[in-house]
Amino acid sequence: VQLQASGGGSASAGESLTLSCVVSGRTFRDFSVGWFRQAPGKEREMLAAISRSGGGTWYADAVKGRFTISRDNAAITVYLQMNSLKPEDTAVYYCAATYSNTVTPTLCEFWGQGTLVTVSS
Repeated sequence: VQLQASGGGSASAGESLTLSCVVSGRTFRDFSVGWFRQAPGKEREMLAAISRSGGGTWYADAVKGRFTISRDNAAITVYLQMNSLKPEDTAVYYCAATYSNTVTPTLCEFWGQGTLVTVSS
């Protein structure tokens, strides 16, 4: 299984970015997928997760109302739409996948390589 994250870049505060994560190598619908990030000097944090069907989502308080996770099973891709970006959103963003119904860092067997998001004030 391979995860390829893309879409990172630079943005100004208040702007938007959309991250993509292509999950290949196995049946995409078998995976629940999450987005995580790690800022310099900080621990990795889980931001959002989406169920296999896409019918269930979860968000961390830090991004609730600003970020939206979605998936396109035909495109084998999970997206993270990030609106109203803040400088504190600056981090390396990772997607990860698990066969489990529950997404946690420990349960995610497969991880992408990360994409850097930099938000300036």
